[in-house]
Amino acid sequence: MGLALIALFLVLFVFGFPVVYAILIPAIGYVLIEGLPLGLLTQRVTYALDSFPLVAVPIFIFVGNLMNLAGVTDRIFRFADTLVGRLPGGLAQVNIFSSLIFSGMSGAALADVGGLGRIEIEAMRKRGFSAPFAGAVTAASAVVGPIFPPSIPLIVYGSVTSVSIVQLLLAGIVPALICIVLLMITAAVLAIVHKMPRADRAPTLREIGADLLPALPALFAPVLMIAGMLLGLFTPTEAAAVTVAYVLLISSLFYRELTFPHLWNAMLMTVRSTSAILIIVAVASLFGWILAVEQIPQDFARWILQFADSPVTLLIIANLIFFIAGMFLDSTTATLLVVPVIAPPLVLAGVDPVHLGIIVIFNLMLGLLTPPMGLSLFLVCDIAKITLRQLLRALLPFYVPLLVTLAIITFSADLVLWLPGLLR
Repeated sequence: MGLALIALFLVLFVFGFPVVYAILIPAIGYVLIEGLPLGLLTQRVTYALDSFPLVAVPIFIFVGNLMNLAGVTDRIFRFADTLVGRLPGGLAQVNIFSSLIFSGMSGAALADVGGLGRIEIEAMRKRGFSAPFAGAVTAASAVVGPIFPPSIPLIVYGSVTSVSIVQLLLAGIVPALICIVLLMITAAVLAIVHKMPRADRAPTLREIGADLLPALPALFAPVLMIAGMLLGLFTPTEAAAVTVAYVLLISSLFYRELTFPHLWNAMLMTVRSTSAILIIVAVASLFGWILAVEQIPQDFARWILQFADSPVTLLIIANLIFFIAGMFLDSTTATLLVVPVIAPPLVLAGVDPVHLGIIVIFNLMLGLLTPPMGLSLFLVCDIAKITLRQLLRALLPFYVPLLVTLAIITFSADLVLWLPGLLR
């Protein structure tokens, strides 16, 4: 029955059913065939959403929406432009650097693309960059958002696997910084080869200070959150609430651009985004419970351990599985459906669950840049008014630093686990 359930899900998904229905229909069918009480459906769905860590998801989405509507993203972009705009690649470097700063507050790739990305793409086009290149830089740098804390996908992963969310968030810092450096090097090489524009001169200390001062409150938000978690002052969920309070404070008192319509629109957008994520969490939890009852994870563990007896080999297999999963499923669905099946045998074979979490989420974020799902691809195409073919052609060079980062993450567990080790 478990295999039939998975097969039916795949059939419905391939035939274009929304992912929620593709999960829910087989689950309901299983309950009816097995003669289980229908009340079980509501019980499992309610149980899945009764999770304290998941409270952080809507709160961090709210933070990203607030920053987009209250003018915080404009100041982040202006400061990044002043600081790194003179480097080869100019605004391409600004785009990448801004994504790192913005991701330290929103925790979502699509929030980066939809908010800061609009500003970045328009500015790059005005400075003489081609629209496909501007879109490619925006899409590639947005991958960092869900790796650098706060990270909504890592929070979902931690809630599914019962792994420490604090350690997961800390483990994402070094990989995110490595990815940013490699992306900036790639942008610089392309800019030199194709003679792309950059700032006419290096900024003076006075100019840096003038743009740093307005951006400083926004830049302090991720520092506040990470320091608080490291010092044990608050959990990731509480950190999300602290970040909201902080962003509300600086938006209303320091920047003085937050209005009630901004606040209302941010809340509406948050409700819509949260509903889309948590309804998948709810039905996928039911689906995962059925798979556990049918002992699919245990059967898969026995099967996969026949082919690989070392953690490295298993990690390579996991990379392939989650890279492919990311091409067809959004990160939340893939985490909820695939992780409970794949993770147990890997952890049993000696793979650190925190290390595995970073590998899983980075692979799924690469799925944002790979057809047929590729949500970032379609959003960037809409913003930049370009075709998917144009964007993919411009993205090709940026797949190299992303895949190199993935290789470093996979084979350098000590590097990934260095910061979490401070808490162990």
